[in-house]
Amino acid sequence: MSEAPSVETTFLKNLWEAREAAALEAKPLELLRYRSNLLGADLRITNFGGGNTSSKFDLPDPLTGEPRRVMAVKGSGGDLASIGTTGFAVLYMDKLNDLVGRYRGEAHEDEMVGYYPLCAFGENRVAASIDTALHAFLPFPHVDHLHPDWAIALAASANGKWKLEEFNKKYGRNIAWVPWQRPGFELALMLRRAVEATPGCDGIVLGGHGLFTWGATQQEAYLSSIKTIDQMGEFVQDHAKRAGRPLFGGATSTTAADRTALVTGLLPYLRGAVSSNRRVIAHYDGGEDAIAFANAAWAESLCQLGTSCPDHFLRTRISPLYVPFNASTDKLSDLKARISERLVKYREDYASYYKAHALPDSPALRDSNPSVVVIPGLGLFGFGKDKREARITSEFFVNAIHVMAGANALGHGEAEGAAQAGPPPQAKNPELARDFKSFENYVALPRSEAFKIEYWALEEAKLQRMPPEREFSRKIVVVVGGASGIGREVALQLAKRGAHVVVADMNAASADEVAKEAAAVSSKEMVLGTALDLTSRTSMAAAFRATIDRFGGIDAIVNTAAIYPTPAPGTPPEDTWSKAMHVNVTSNYVLADEAAKILKDQNLPASIVLTSSANAVVPKFGSEPYDVSKAAINHLIRELAMGLGPLVRVNGIAPATVVAGSAMFPKDRVMVSLKKYEIPFDESESVESLRGKLAEFYARRTITRRPILPSDCANAICWLAGDQSAKTTGHVIPVDGGLPEAFLR
Repeated sequence: MSEAPSVETTFLKNLWEAREAAALEAKPLELLRYRSNLLGADLRITNFGGGNTSSKFDLPDPLTGEPRRVMAVKGSGGDLASIGTTGFAVLYMDKLNDLVGRYRGEAHEDEMVGYYPLCAFGENRVAASIDTALHAFLPFPHVDHLHPDWAIALAASANGKWKLEEFNKKYGRNIAWVPWQRPGFELALMLRRAVEATPGCDGIVLGGHGLFTWGATQQEAYLSSIKTIDQMGEFVQDHAKRAGRPLFGGATSTTAADRTALVTGLLPYLRGAVSSNRRVIAHYDGGEDAIAFANAAWAESLCQLGTSCPDHFLRTRISPLYVPFNASTDKLSDLKARISERLVKYREDYASYYKAHALPDSPALRDSNPSVVVIPGLGLFGFGKDKREARITSEFFVNAIHVMAGANALGHGEAEGAAQAGPPPQAKNPELARDFKSFENYVALPRSEAFKIEYWALEEAKLQRMPPEREFSRKIVVVVGGASGIGREVALQLAKRGAHVVVADMNAASADEVAKEAAAVSSKEMVLGTALDLTSRTSMAAAFRATIDRFGGIDAIVNTAAIYPTPAPGTPPEDTWSKAMHVNVTSNYVLADEAAKILKDQNLPASIVLTSSANAVVPKFGSEPYDVSKAAINHLIRELAMGLGPLVRVNGIAPATVVAGSAMFPKDRVMVSLKKYEIPFDESESVESLRGKLAEFYARRTITRRPILPSDCANAICWLAGDQSAKTTGHVIPVDGGLPEAFLR
């Protein structure tokens, strides 16, 4: 493999390992994957899911066996950091070049994407990105299109084109400037013309968008990318140092002294408020960058302009919602009222934006709520369909903050700002120039161009290709008693069905273990293990706070935890009775009472599911404290349904004895029961084997003759917790295999 010279960098690290790359030289697609993963490993180089990489090389034609020139390019929706070889679309180069003759002009460029599947090489069926032509028509073997903050700062500056000329002189570069153009076939031809018009062109800055670099080898392309980005970082940072002024006009707000408590107190209300169209999950960012921006004098003006790069915009919407807040004088209630007022205006403005730019064939308006909320003294809040997307949305706006800061720095001073008097260099014609708005040298994407991207038919097609959301998507469920038995099964089922699951249990270590199990069938970001002691309101409140801090709110609470008292000889009966009532009844009331404060503030339909028992209606001898406590649960469910409705539904299940996996049936208790019922067993048997024998005995009492398993109960609980039972409240569903003694009467 030909070796490209090493590069000196200030900020970025050269991660290329010659030995590892050499092992892949005979496999160009693997080497492209390697290069892409290195670029995606540093978010300063490109955002999650953003950017494209490509390579052109020869492969044997599957029909003729003759070598054919092909291009492999990151497929639609892929992420550079994690992409594998199967994530690249591979296409015939000659067929892509033939498409130039089919092109009917900018008004018809979307139809070109329909031809890409016809250019697919062999059996490759990866959906080609809209950026495919951008890579194909650049006359270089290996091309990177990236969205580093430093490059976008230059691309989004009112004096960006002139600053690029200064950059080229300083670093001996020949990077061309191309004005803003929506990604697609027209932009691809613009890029090709820019290279042809720029002798020795070694890169392109896309106005308001991003960066193109390339190389004769995969290694040269990688080194060119990190060298260029690093130089741009040095260029921007030098300007920031020379400016010597406070970031974003300086801080005009102070960070709240009790910020953590305020954020926790605000999140359920805020989450509910921005879920008016459909539920979202929250992510809070109180990091240094977020706080510095939120507290700054220019924050509101910059928020109103919105973001510039399409990659940012598609996550952060046309602009974030900025809500004024004085942490020193305002109360939390004041902030909530202001959020409500500002949201009304935001939705009205968004609807007007849609109406102003929508065409007869535009996709329907999706959601008029913001996906980012900026609040002085607190920071920023991101929202998405799940925790991962909410986090990424927040990260994208932090990238936008970096871009704004860089553009502000590049525009400081008389010499730097002199070029701003004319039309913005992002505009390719005078008509479009009127639509670009700027503030302190930062240029945002015009609303008309933003709409063309947000409601682009091709973007809509990408959304439609995504798998349908699962039953509990966008829902946050706290499972109390989730470390074992029925609770564990509920947690795992909910995770499989798309829920954000909080496994809460007296045994925190076991809760964490089940959380790991749930993560294995879902995602690490969508689960949480936490301690919860049913005898302590303080513990319940702490578990709910942990849930809010992680996900932003609560949609359902399931309690499967209870005790079956087995007192030591000589224990006063009233002590046993009191303990059973406290843990099995009072705790459920307190749990609902503590949750009610959050659910009311959130103002979204919610569900509580409690666990009763067949023993609640079947009298027995010797288990009075447990049985009566469960009878009380039945009525508590009805009382809570009345008191918390219509917002919160409260239901329960009444299982017959569930032995499998139950913490209420330790080995000693199982053996006592087996002896009582004269069931043969060997003390050396495993606890699950002994439990199985006892469960089979209990099953003989039922009509179905089948043991009640944790999964049976979990199925009923999940139905009650979800939207399929949206019109059921105040009821207890028997899960007892058909126990005649427990028939309703």
